[in-house]
Amino acid sequence: MSERFYSYVIIGGGLAGAAAVEGIRQHDTAGSIFLISAEHDAPYDRPPLSKQLWTGAKQVENIFVHPQQFYTQHGVELKLETDVTQLDAGGHIVRERGGDSFRYNKLLLATGGTPRRLTIPGGDLEGLSYYRTLRDYRDVRAAASPGKSVVVIGGGFIGSEMAASLSVNGLAVTMIFPDEYLVSRVFPTGLGSALTDYYRSKNIGVLAQDVPTAIERTAQGYVVHTRTGQHIPADMVVVGVGITPNITLAKTAGLKTENGIIVDEFLRSSQSDVYAAGDVAFFPDPVLGPRRIEHWDNAITQGKHAGRNMAGANEPFTDMPYFFSDLFEFGYEAVGNVDSRLATFADWQEPNKTGVIYYVDAGRVRGAMMCNVWGKVDAAREFIRKGHTVRNEDLRDAIR
Repeated sequence: MSERFYSYVIIGGGLAGAAAVEGIRQHDTAGSIFLISAEHDAPYDRPPLSKQLWTGAKQVENIFVHPQQFYTQHGVELKLETDVTQLDAGGHIVRERGGDSFRYNKLLLATGGTPRRLTIPGGDLEGLSYYRTLRDYRDVRAAASPGKSVVVIGGGFIGSEMAASLSVNGLAVTMIFPDEYLVSRVFPTGLGSALTDYYRSKNIGVLAQDVPTAIERTAQGYVVHTRTGQHIPADMVVVGVGITPNITLAKTAGLKTENGIIVDEFLRSSQSDVYAAGDVAFFPDPVLGPRRIEHWDNAITQGKHAGRNMAGANEPFTDMPYFFSDLFEFGYEAVGNVDSRLATFADWQEPNKTGVIYYVDAGRVRGAMMCNVWGKVDAAREFIRKGHTVRNEDLRDAIR
């Protein structure tokens, strides 16, 4: 066992952790950096795992955030496949499972999330994919031969993207999810229902308002049993039912947590030398209020911002992150609070295909989704920041 000192320790080798290195080096070109990751691979972009890697638009070698030499050139020690098991925030020490300890001046928790698992008989069967990592992509890609059958459990972001990607690659896909339509947490009823019908027109079996009750392993593969009495045979099962933020390390260290690690406007936790960014950060959005965001852009912008502040920038985080998705020929970008429980107004050029959906609360636009409308993220951000009270008629052609 050994103990070493670093100016900066980053726990988490995802987008936020990789971006933090850039932020640190913008203000401190000399301080030592240690990036610890539980992953098998160096930091990479996650969106291609369910999108471009399946369409051929990208190859695995194209998705890494930085080339390997970046870490050497920027004085970063990168340690993969390493679990941090203890944080002594008062003593400025982290310890990994192997027993080694690392002291730090500043620490970033960019620990991401863990896929939620099915708590049903067979939910822990070998071969089920709780899809999230590059290793998961490699495993599913190796098994995903055209003509095979797959059950996709979950109708949110990962479920909808994986169902489309696997279908395009020639697999027979059946989806199971408890909601009335796809991506119900974000899409208003009209759009969600139209897209669900569109999936069915692509020969995807859609079992909406249903849930798996058991998964059985057979000589041929799997059988997924559902609440409504369906028994679906499949060669593969892919599960995407959300993630749980990895905040155990922070909680046991005594940091304040809620639905994530609570940070201030500088992304500092309740311990002033410990910062958090990405999926785990519960931060005070100056426009929309405290929230936690699990999307790509948030991980990058918060990671870089946290790195800058760790190195002394002392700048409040005011970005309004966006996210995007591609579902067959339907693509969208969204910014702000796109919650289907809010009132919505759809300014369609072509119904349920091209246009802008506004999410309105108390007469103010809180979010916007641009459906097959591109290059309008900044305009949408500005529109939301203004916070004007609006009527539906005010929203026609407001963002085009």
